Amino acid sequence: MAVALILAGGSGTRLGADIPKQYIEVYGRCVISYCIERLSCHEKIDRIQIVAQAQWHEKIKECLEAYDKNGKFRGFSVPGRNRQLSIYNGLSDMKEYVDNLDVVLVHDAARPLLSERMITNCLEAIRGYDGVVPVLPMKDTVYQSADGKKISALVKRSEIFSGQAPEAFRFGVYYEANRRLLPDTILTINGSTEPAVMAGLDMIMIAGDEDNFKITTKEDLERFRELIKRRNNNTGER
Repeated sequence: MAVALILAGGSGTRLGADIPKQYIEVYGRCVISYCIERLSCHEKIDRIQIVAQAQWHEKIKECLEAYDKNGKFRGFSVPGRNRQLSIYNGLSDMKEYVDNLDVVLVHDAARPLLSERMITNCLEAIRGYDGVVPVLPMKDTVYQSADGKKISALVKRSEIFSGQAPEAFRFGVYYEANRRLLPDTILTINGSTEPAVMAGLDMIMIAGDEDNFKITTKEDLERFRELIKRRNNNTGER
């Protein structure tokens, strides 16, 4: 079984909007609804769990009614003090219906352009591994700086990659990797794959998708609007 965990508990302060970015409407629908629809329609995704503040549950339920066309939503989880603790809370709730060898697909609500192919690639690549992370190669020269002012080291660009979501993990070992970081270390984690790497899990990288970007700034949101506009024009949708 494969279960999707959608993270929608962030405040999105860097965007400077009145509401979190995942609830902003783009062409008549919330940003989060785009990945809900994609995950619900994928034949290999069996359940969907969503981490979100209680004040947004009704808004999300409206999205689910319209776009969870296969009724895969299982429940809400409480956001934590940081992203990784939110993931742990979601995993803890999922223990009620997920087995250790099942796959959990962790995705950000603010990455609305998730493709069917990316989901499929993650689920296929995890065979024989503990986890999968989509990555993009670094295009620019990368430097290391200890003080943020002076260059302290050169970094091989060919060995540096930028991680994306969704990341896929075997549920049991990933849950345990996160549990071991409680109560304090988990608050220092920035990326979903970090606990897996720290626990020595067998992780594999696959090719990411340039369009699967995270909406963080106003420029990102405008880019998303333009891509959706282009797609709607090509399909005749409004």
